[in-house]
Order: sequence, then C-alpha cells, then structure tokens
Amino acid sequence: MVEYRIDRRSGVATYVQIVQQTKQALRLGLLEPGDKLPTAREVVEATAINPNTVLKAYRELEREGLVEARRGLGTFVRKSLGTAPADSPLRAELEAWAARASAAGLERDDVDALFTSVLDAHFAESKGDA
Repeated sequence: MVEYRIDRRSGVATYVQIVQQTKQALRLGLLEPGDKLPTAREVVEATAINPNTVLKAYRELEREGLVEARRGLGTFVRKSLGTAPADSPLRAELEAWAARASAAGLERDDVDALFTSVLDAHFAESKGDA
C-alpha cells in the first residue's frame, strides 16, 4: 500500500502531490491493477489533510482511468504505468549517486534541480533525434 507524504512547503497543491505519488507508485510497480488505495480516512489520519482533498485526488486519478471507485469497497487500481520496476539495477546506481551528492554537501532541492536539468536536457535531445 502507498503511504502519502505531504510537503506543505513545496508550493504544489496537496491533491496534486497525492496524484503524483500515486502515479510514481504505479510506475515503480509498487501499485498494480487490483490493489486497493488507502481510504480517505486512512490518508487523513496519516497526513492531517482535509478529506475532500483526498477525494479530489482520487477523482482525478479516476478521470485519468488509473483507478476505479467501487461503492462501499474502496478505490482500486485499474491499470499500471510500470516500466521502471523498483528493483531495477538503475535504482542502485541512482542511490549511489544520491549518496555522493549528499556527501558533497548538496541539499535535496539542489539535487532535484540538478537531476531535473539533466533529465530535461536528455529528453529534449532524444525528442529532437527522433
């Protein structure tokens, strides 16, 4: 089951954080079709956010066809986005890189900016080559 972490200082709407974290879990294979998402009550208890925020996120995921609400049963994953399993060998390389970045004194925001700029440059080049 996914455990949501809300960063109130991120500037990203809370419901968007839930949507993004759910999609990340789907991409990593941590959530698979048929899995049940935590109830709104469970998310509220774990994160101290408004229940309507959770419901808004779940409705967005449902609108995108990723989950399905079943009355009286909960919200279930309909399809996976998984192409990069959590146990990929690349994960170990990323963990080692993140450890080196931390040891070099970079903070999370620095690492995020650096990694995002590299991704943007790589994928912009890939699209141009196609």
